[in-house]
Parts: sequence; structure tokens; C-alpha cells
Amino acid sequence: MIGKNLRCTAALLLAANLVLVTPGVTFADHGKQTTGNDKGGVTTTTPIKHVVVIFQENRSFDHYFGTYPDAENPKGEVAFHAKENTPTVNGLTQGLIDQNNSHDATKTIYKPFRFDPSQNYTCDQNHDYTPEQQAFDSGLLDRFPEFTATPCSSTTYPDVSALGAGVVMGYYDGNTVTGLWNYAQHFSLNDNFFGTNFGPSTPGVLNVISGMTGNADPATEINTGSDVVNNSVLNDPDPFYDDCSGSEQVGMSSSNKNIGDLLNAKGITWGWFQGGFTPSSIVNGKAVCATTTNRLDGTPETAYSPHHNGFQYYASTSNPHHVAPAGLSEIGHNGPANHLYDLSFFQQAALAGDLPSVSYLKANRAQDGHPGNSSPLDEQQFVVGILNFLQTLPEWQDTAVIITWDDSDGWYDHVAGPIVNQSASAPDAATGPGMCGTGINSLAGLQSRCGYGPRIPVLVISPFARKNFVDHTLTDFSSVVRFIEDNWGLPRIANGSFDVIAGSVQNMFDFDNKRDDTVFLDPVTGQVVAIGVQH
Repeated sequence: MIGKNLRCTAALLLAANLVLVTPGVTFADHGKQTTGNDKGGVTTTTPIKHVVVIFQENRSFDHYFGTYPDAENPKGEVAFHAKENTPTVNGLTQGLIDQNNSHDATKTIYKPFRFDPSQNYTCDQNHDYTPEQQAFDSGLLDRFPEFTATPCSSTTYPDVSALGAGVVMGYYDGNTVTGLWNYAQHFSLNDNFFGTNFGPSTPGVLNVISGMTGNADPATEINTGSDVVNNSVLNDPDPFYDDCSGSEQVGMSSSNKNIGDLLNAKGITWGWFQGGFTPSSIVNGKAVCATTTNRLDGTPETAYSPHHNGFQYYASTSNPHHVAPAGLSEIGHNGPANHLYDLSFFQQAALAGDLPSVSYLKANRAQDGHPGNSSPLDEQQFVVGILNFLQTLPEWQDTAVIITWDDSDGWYDHVAGPIVNQSASAPDAATGPGMCGTGINSLAGLQSRCGYGPRIPVLVISPFARKNFVDHTLTDFSSVVRFIEDNWGLPRIANGSFDVIAGSVQNMFDFDNKRDDTVFLDPVTGQVVAIGVQH
């Protein structure tokens, strides 16, 4: 009866939020846990039976959490007041703001500054593989205005156009990214999490599902130019196995595996759910992806982005024609859709009691947070809508949600991660022209995979997440892969994957002390509206 009532509540909440959410360390032994929705009873090494990865777009740590937990709180803006004894982060101290020497080619100095909520729409910054390394300036982190800044036009972005190259130094605080700061107050935040490599969305999404951007298949490279070097994916070619891809395409070698392949091999349910995946039409047997959804300001944006769908780069886990599942019972299992679905199927499957063991969620472009097509306030509605929904489900009691972003967008961050994988190739520039270290001892001997890249926020929200906690463990996108591998007893992808050296996110959890509180936020303001108890 409790499960039925919770699903009824979830259904009502979903109806209210439809516009928002649709068109290197092993675990300690916490005992074997049986996963309920997988046939045959799959066991886990922790109490977590459902992992949901919400993979948003293009934000550095300082850009969203640089002054956490201190918000400016000017009159007329959504207020944020931190809980007493909230831990601090490795963020933007006043000294770092006042004495910052970030400059452009003319040596003009630009300092970090606060965006207010009226400046939530900004243009996209340059975040390709080489410019990001150049901005790091051998660890000085002072040349973002020169190499990654993209001044915003006065026509499209009148609220930020006057900033020029200095726009790249901007950050938001709890008066804009209020929901995310409130999740950090009630759950776990890590301030030492990095992009696995330098570069934009495609390397990011490949790393969060495989820890691997190398071994691209030369037979699938179409017009890739500098986007693929040494058979490593550096920038944003579209996936070879997707009807909706553009003229620049690449696929990964069949020798590469991703987390979906590992889950399939063990019969564990999983799915990738993305906004706009359902074709707007079928032309000559091929999918067309022309569906649009509106931002908060009413601007229509194309919903689907092919290069945000990592599994479409692999023949083994692709759904080239965007075929729909044969029915809800297929969700998470092998079938015509091959585990790739429209975002709307996630809620439908969850309400039917078929939440997959592992789910990756990708918002439509209007809500994915990507500058240029979305904003912090748009993505807040998506993230809060999903989390409010999940917390009404009976499965919430054994769920872990991981929220992170696929790259930094080139936004300023004052922390350089360690170079754990060197590279010496023409596109490299982290420690000098053509250099990211010396390129020796690279994973599987593969080049053009310099990393770690820029620092990225990551949050863990779960009944087992530590409360109001800031973790400092060194982690990266492939730590998400490693968490799934370790939880379900899967092998390492290896073969050059960063999963073999990835740090663990375990410290963000307390598996011995399960919480019974739920935290519901207002999707518009991001403020806490209810703290409840799940029985």
C-alpha cells in the first residue's frame, strides 16, 4: 500500500512538472544486497540498488560554487543562508579575487566577479582541448581571458556584453544557483572532481560512460579534422551511429567497451534517457530530430544534441534510428531501443515500478544548463523536477543520484588538477607547445588524452549521502564508471580507460547510517519547500 500511495504521489508530482522534465579505491564490504528489478536477483556491494546520473552541461566548480556557502543576498534576489557549521570549499577567497592576475593578450587584467540572476543567460565560452590547456598556463591559471573567453554580443546578451573578455571570469552564487546550493546543504558536494581530459562535451560524455576517448575507429571518421588526433577524440564530432548527426562524425573502435557493455554482460538493467530523442519525423527510414522546447524566456531550442549521447558512438550500444522501446517492460532491458530512450520514458518506467538499476539522464537543450541555449535557472527547473519526483518513489530508499557537468565551458577556475595522464602531441599545450608533460607512461600508450582537465562540480544525493558534507577526494568523470563497476561487481574497462586509476566517490556516502529525510525544493526559486520522512 505504501508503494502504491508513493507512486500515486509521484504521478501527481510528475504531472505538475511535465513541462520541466520532458518534450582507484574499492568499496568497503557492506554485504551483498539484492537488486530487486533485475531478473535473477543481481547483488550489489553496497545498499545502493539504483544509480541515476544527471549529466548537465558546461560549468566549472568556481563558476557555480566558488563562494559557497556565502551568498551576497542583495535585496530583491532569492535569498540563501547557509546552515550553521557548513564546511567551506576550496573556492574564491577575497584575496584570490582582489589579487587575481588573469589577463588577455594585451595584459589587461580581469578579476573574478559575481553574475546576478538577471545575467543567467550568457554566451558559450571556448572550451576546446587546446585552448583550455593554454588557459591553464602551466598551472598559473591566468590566461582564461586570452584563450577561452568569448565576448557576448550586445544584441543577444545585452546584460553581459559590456564585460568583453572578462565575461569568462564570472561566477554565480546561491542567489542564482539556489537549488544546487541547497542540495549541497543537505547532501554531499565534492570540490576536487575534474574532467577526465581537457575539452568539450564529447570527451566528457565518453569519459562518464567509459573513461575512454582513445581508439576511435578510423573507418568512421568523417570530416573530423582536428577533432580527432591520434585516434583520440578531442572536441565535438557527432556520433557515427546516429541518424541525427551532422557532417562531422566518428565512432569508437569495437575493441572499446563502455559501462553499458559491462552491464549487459551481467544482465543488469540500464538506460540512457535524453530529451528530444524521439524523432520529430522519419524520412527515408532515417530519424529527424527537429523537436524544440522553450527556455524560460520563451526562446525555442532544438531539444536533441547528438554529441551529448555517448552511447551512440559505439555500435554495440547505439540506436541509430531512434527506435522506441516495444513497451514499458523493455525499459532497461535488451530490445529494439537498445537501452537508449527519450527522456519521457524514464518517468513512465519509474512509475510502473521498473526503474533501471543504472540510468543516465540528459535534459533537452533548453534545460541542460549549456550557455548559449540554456541557463542556471532553466537547468534548476529540470534538476529539481527530477529529484522531487525520485524522492516520492519507494525505490528512493536505495537510490544514489550523481549530478555533474560534462565540461567547464572554459569558465575560470583557480584549481589545476594533477596531470595523471601525460600526452605529447600537436594539440597539447598544458606545459608548453605540444606538451602535456612528456607523454610517457600514458594509459595504453595513447596520446592526445591529457588529463585531468578543468575542475567540475559534482553532488551526490541519496539516503546514504553524508549531510552538509564537502568531500576533497581526488575524482573525475571515470569515478562514476568505477562506482558502477564496483557496486555491481563488474570488471574494469581498462584498455586505456581512466577507470583503472580513478578515485572513489565512496567518501560522499555513509552506508552504515541510512537517512530517512527527503528534501523537496521549489523548481523556480530553488528554495526548500518541504523536508519529509520516507517510511
